[in-house]
Amino acid sequence: MLKPTDLILVCLLPTIRDLEIARLLGWYRIPLRTAPKVVTVDYLAFYQASAFAERGGQIEYIAQVKGHELATRGELLRDEKDHPRAKEEYYKIQLGGLEKLSNPILADKWKRLTFLYSTGEYLLNAKLLNDLVVQNEEREILWKNLRERAENEQLYKVDLPESDIPPEVLMALLGIKEIQADYDIEEQPNDNFD
Repeated sequence: MLKPTDLILVCLLPTIRDLEIARLLGWYRIPLRTAPKVVTVDYLAFYQASAFAERGGQIEYIAQVKGHELATRGELLRDEKDHPRAKEEYYKIQLGGLEKLSNPILADKWKRLTFLYSTGEYLLNAKLLNDLVVQNEEREILWKNLRERAENEQLYKVDLPESDIPPEVLMALLGIKEIQADYDIEEQPNDNFD
């Protein structure tokens, strides 16, 4: 459920195929070389390009972001192994289910868009794409939140479960015969410092 404080990344949905990938496979791709600085957001809002015909030039769908990873275009689109950018890195943004907005957000005067940061509050109240642009002192708060997300994203995190395996079973699984508590290390004289 979208909250007013959620960070939103509005991004271009160039083709109907990209919508189907998001809907059926649960991911969206962003080329690393042209990606925005921060992709750790709460939701993506999809701006539909002119390929959507009468449904182009608007935002109809949003999706919660579940995580992201790097992959090559060839890994993401296996049927395009010979594509000129097949070896280029892309962010693969994992998504929750697509949510259709009750009222699409129309482009009005905007004709082109790649990425735009906004908030859940702006998205919930927007009628036009221009309504998503965060203004004044709220803009500073938005950038502060994005900076914090970028810094937290760089922290090393491990979410591995604790092991309840007894040490002797773990040793057997790893092929360790026995654990030596003390190592017999003979000190060798160091001829370099005499």
